[in-house]
Amino acid sequence: MTQYAMSDDRRTEPQVEVERLLGRCMLRLQQYECLMKALLANHELAGPARTIETQLATRVEKLADKTLGTLVKSLFETYAVPDGHERELLPVGEVPTDLTSLAVSHRITMEPQRLARTRAAIEELVVMRNQLVHHLIEKFDLGSDAGCTAALEHLEHCYERIELHHCELLAWAQGMEKARAMMAAFAATEAFHDMVVNGIAPDGSFRWPFSGIVSVLRQAATELSEDGWARLERAQAWIEAYHSEQTPAKYGCRTWPQVLSESRMFDLEYRVGDDGRKVAWFRLRSGM
Repeated sequence: MTQYAMSDDRRTEPQVEVERLLGRCMLRLQQYECLMKALLANHELAGPARTIETQLATRVEKLADKTLGTLVKSLFETYAVPDGHERELLPVGEVPTDLTSLAVSHRITMEPQRLARTRAAIEELVVMRNQLVHHLIEKFDLGSDAGCTAALEHLEHCYERIELHHCELLAWAQGMEKARAMMAAFAATEAFHDMVVNGIAPDGSFRWPFSGIVSVLRQAATELSEDGWARLERAQAWIEAYHSEQTPAKYGCRTWPQVLSESRMFDLEYRVGDDGRKVAWFRLRSGM
């Protein structure tokens, strides 16, 4: 094979064109890699709400030096998945009960045959990328016009394939951004606030252990504890001062003692006060 001339004054016009098309392919591949890194960094986040921003920064840093082959492997582990794929992002027992946690996941699902074809095509793109980077001058005699002509045809074909995959990935990323925008709009609604802060689903159902009112009662029990018990009327005043949106009516109850009783999270007892009145005291039930 004729040695490929590298100095500017010795390059022929076909050689310059080969370099131009190779550079175009490399730039598009880099754009493809950057887009995949952005998609993988953002498509799945879970944990205490206050850690989400830090998690995102960590994921971006972790993906920064990954090769295209490694990125593709991750893509088909968590983003492009089979129909019916389930992934537990907030495992029971590993989620702090005293913090608001959330999980956000965007993915694309496919039937097995289509998924296999999609994965094979993208893995072939990785092979093609490696051949362009490492073996182009081994495959084509760029010292001859005929070799350059063959290389140009090959690079045109490669660019078409790269562009096709870039458009596909861009459509996936745009779909994710559209879903994120819809989620952001929902996050501004009262229904979302009730779901995240108060544990009340859009249909009005809720689970007492994860409800907002139980959360503030737990805080009040700690803040106002006297030998392990808190006076209910003082807790009510504390909640009205700091969490006025938390009321028994929001959870289908008429009174605070009813909340304590129906939640099954607290012990409630009545004591006779100095003035002879019965006074309600409560504490978090052991093991809760």
